[in-house]
Amino acid sequence: MIKNIAVISGDGIGTEIVREAVKVLNKTAAKYNHEFRYTDVLMGGVAIDETGVPLPEETVKVCKASDAVLLGAVGGPKWDKGAGHLRPEAGLLGIRAALDLFANLRPVKLFDVLADACVLKNPGNIDLVIVRELIGGAYFGKRRTYADEKGARAAYDTMLYRDWEIERIVKVAFRLAMKRSGNVVSVDKANVLDSSRLWREVVWEVYNSSEDYKGIMLSDMLVDNAAMQLVRAPGQFDVIVTENLFGDILSDEASVLTGSLGMLPSASLSETGAGMYEPCHGSAPDIAGQDKANPLAMILSAAMMLRLSFDMDEEAGDIESAVERVLAKGLRTGDIYRRHDGTRLAGCTEMGDAVTAEI
Repeated sequence: MIKNIAVISGDGIGTEIVREAVKVLNKTAAKYNHEFRYTDVLMGGVAIDETGVPLPEETVKVCKASDAVLLGAVGGPKWDKGAGHLRPEAGLLGIRAALDLFANLRPVKLFDVLADACVLKNPGNIDLVIVRELIGGAYFGKRRTYADEKGARAAYDTMLYRDWEIERIVKVAFRLAMKRSGNVVSVDKANVLDSSRLWREVVWEVYNSSEDYKGIMLSDMLVDNAAMQLVRAPGQFDVIVTENLFGDILSDEASVLTGSLGMLPSASLSETGAGMYEPCHGSAPDIAGQDKANPLAMILSAAMMLRLSFDMDEEAGDIESAVERVLAKGLRTGDIYRRHDGTRLAGCTEMGDAVTAEI
């Protein structure tokens, strides 16, 4: 099977971790008689440096024509002082909108061998997915910075949601829950925000609209309580569905449950087009080029690509099992390394090589 993959390495450690993910993909392709064809395109700070904009039209064109998109990371202090539309993050928002990537799936799973790296003393079984609406809400609403009538600097961002935007993301969460433990928690701020009251209303309308969903246990939770419950008793969660801003914050909080943000993959999906797969961490410019990055989130994101975009469940499971075996053998990058626990410190390249060897 031939699949075309657009590759956006991006900034900072992006190039390093994408290199290791491609190495693992190539080994997997050889084992299962597939062919993955890669096209490198620019986005983020490197795109600003080379083209003057964070998201060149050519990048959008290539991504739309591909079967899936692999993204490393974008951003860095070098570009932080530019105008909002000329910052690397504008490219990230732009590609999400251009590909209609409305559904972000962030699995949060604690490998048994990394229990000591978790911030919780007794973490128990942690295996949940945060389903985040990705192209609505405050990040895409109307915004303005201005001087008010008294000369004070002021700014606003609007959090807008339409019923159909809520419907489609909730259906993603329900379908996912039906393949898991059947427990969905919808997170909002309905005690304060009108957009959240609409969110809650539509969630229940969708739930009651189909007999297919009756096996799901659905509940609502305010976002402040959800933030507390994630660190108090994360084992209670199976699927969390929420809007863009809340999902961004909660999924980053949940990353510490896995031992490191470097262990957290993600998938961003559209209804019909290519999905985009990226780690949840940033570009980490402080360690870029030093062979210190953890490539596992990127590698696990590639596994999600095989499963969700290419229907290659066996191949995806092979990669995930390879990661687990490498960790069980005691290999650790710096973010998950603990002295005197019998593990060994490894660099980005060595970790990628080790996973590749296990395929």
